[in-house]
Amino acid sequence: MSWLNQFSFSYFWVLPLLAVPWLAYLYRTVRSKQQNPSLRLPDLGRDAIGTWRSRLRPFLPLLRAIAMSLLILALARPRVQNEEVVVSSEGIEIMLAMDLSSSMSAQDFQPNRLEAAKAVAVDFVSQRLYDRVGLVVFAAESYTQAPPTVDHDIIIEFLSKLETGLLEDGTAIGTGLATAVNRLKDSEVASRIVVLLTDGENNAGEVSPSMAAELARTFDIRVYTIAMGSGETTLIPAQPRGRRDYRYDQGRTEVDENVLRYIADHTGGRYFRARNRQELDAIYDDIDQLERTEIETSAYRTYDEYFGYFLGMGLIVLLIEMIMRYGLLRVVP
Repeated sequence: MSWLNQFSFSYFWVLPLLAVPWLAYLYRTVRSKQQNPSLRLPDLGRDAIGTWRSRLRPFLPLLRAIAMSLLILALARPRVQNEEVVVSSEGIEIMLAMDLSSSMSAQDFQPNRLEAAKAVAVDFVSQRLYDRVGLVVFAAESYTQAPPTVDHDIIIEFLSKLETGLLEDGTAIGTGLATAVNRLKDSEVASRIVVLLTDGENNAGEVSPSMAAELARTFDIRVYTIAMGSGETTLIPAQPRGRRDYRYDQGRTEVDENVLRYIADHTGGRYFRARNRQELDAIYDDIDQLERTEIETSAYRTYDEYFGYFLGMGLIVLLIEMIMRYGLLRVVP
């Protein structure tokens, strides 16, 4: 039905001409009936015994009316409207800085902290339709997994493949933040933010958290910090049994809330604490609402022209009518 709603004619004033072939057809039909003799005489001709030619000949005027109608419709230029929406917005550039230290395998979140953080981050990225999103990961060192891009599918794919043990173990909060800032500092987009998630204390890296915060402030980059962890006793990695495998013991991990609060306050962002999955979901929802830009949209219309189809069908029907009239059904005096 939506296709019919978009259907129109460029030259609507041509459409009244459709009455002409059908009025001619009606006139011819009525006239032929009036010309029939009232007194019928025996006739042994071929028409009298009902040949296929005699049965088809009355349809010739109908074919001519259909052909002319199709040609008139083609002359009216039928078309289907396509509405294109163009989005014009500076948007926001967002870098996700995610902790991959071994403690992110702690099981106070289901199935563990990292998997919960990944799932919530994927939902967050999926909602930022017009923003450029990038990904930085850190443990004792950090690197850029993906620079800011509008290809959110690749960011989601990278997030899904994150695991602890990919980097040397440790928590370099300052280095991770500095790496994210470095990816945003040269951008000309007015609004740039970093969402930094960690569950530990800064114990590695050459850049201190305060230095990284000052760097972010210098380039007018807001940092939203998330401290992750229930603060209660849970199963945590105690001893590595392989590169990505650990033996788990009951224990607790500490997160430096003061450092994370300082980073957020110093850069104009906000600090959040996520003690469970519900709080983590709510935090990303809050950030999503805080960082919104007005999206300007403009629409322009294009049309798919269909006059060629009607013209072709009309010529085909007219050709069939002419072949039948002057060939197969031709009456020889």
